[in-house]
Amino acid sequence: MKIRWLVAAGLAIAAGSAIARDASQDEHSIRHNESAICDAFESSDGDALRNRLDERFTLTDSKGVVTNRDQTVAAVAKRDPAYLMFRNHDQKVRLYGDAAIVTGITTTQGHDGGGSTFAADYAYTDTWVYEDGRWMLAASHAGFLRNR
Repeated sequence: MKIRWLVAAGLAIAAGSAIARDASQDEHSIRHNESAICDAFESSDGDALRNRLDERFTLTDSKGVVTNRDQTVAAVAKRDPAYLMFRNHDQKVRLYGDAAIVTGITTTQGHDGGGSTFAADYAYTDTWVYEDGRWMLAASHAGFLRNR
């Protein structure tokens, strides 16, 4: 009886430790994915962007327009707007188990389809979820801070 109990306890402990993730590794993974998303916006790489966005992803832009994953990916692939710079900085990552909130500033520079140029900073909040063994961006919201 004691042996069965010890085996069961050992399996429970092993299962629990297999589920637990390292918080510093989670933060590193999220920061890496945030950087890759910025690169996708700069290079108009719709596939790289799609691979990091949850299928139910929503983006609320600085004008209050809400788009889903397919609409966001299509706009990036179309290069409208075209980004010469799309970089996140001053990021703070807060982990909540299988969810995370990232706040920071995105600095952009580029031009729209009509040829008008822009350079601006936006405060952003990203919501990440951990599903199927990886972090996916579920929602993003950007608010205008200032022209550069």
